[in-house]
Amino acid sequence: MRHCNSIPDPDTLVRSFTEPVRRERPALPADRDWWVFGYGSLMWDPGFPFGEAHMALLRGFHRRFCVYSFRYRGTPEQPGLVLGLAPGGSCRGMIFRVVAEQGGAVLDYLWEREMVTGVYRPLWLPVETPEGPRQALAFVADPKHDQYCRLDPSSTAALIRQGIGQRGPCLDYLINTDRHLRELGIHDRMLGQLISLLE
Repeated sequence: MRHCNSIPDPDTLVRSFTEPVRRERPALPADRDWWVFGYGSLMWDPGFPFGEAHMALLRGFHRRFCVYSFRYRGTPEQPGLVLGLAPGGSCRGMIFRVVAEQGGAVLDYLWEREMVTGVYRPLWLPVETPEGPRQALAFVADPKHDQYCRLDPSSTAALIRQGIGQRGPCLDYLINTDRHLRELGIHDRMLGQLISLLE
């Protein structure tokens, strides 16, 4: 795990893309609908069909800008950051119900979107919802991966300011996530602090 201002060299980031960590695909429930937990862009841009969505609380992990982005929100020379689930605390987000008949196709889509380098671990985790407890598939950042970091707020803000990738500026990603959370009545103090640093 990297701390403070230790940013990997471009070759290290490219290597994580050309030599990705291979993860085992999670087994889907047989002939049953299942749930996906979204805590970042999946909340406001899921990109897959779903039957319903609910607010949810995941315990044991918190939302954090802890993944270097050199494709979607940055480049190897000027990496940005994207969100991951880091150990400790809790995270409020959304769960989406995937209809059983579409389960395989949705998992294929999520795998292509989230698992390019293997920086995330796909885990079935318990979440709390107003409708009761659920098990949901969540993509948790791997602290042992080259793309994982734990930076101080000012270093985090600097990378968010510089990062621009295939899906646009990293700053837009931060603002959209914060806006969507606030529309849901969720005030993430970490996101608000970063926006203040970037104003």
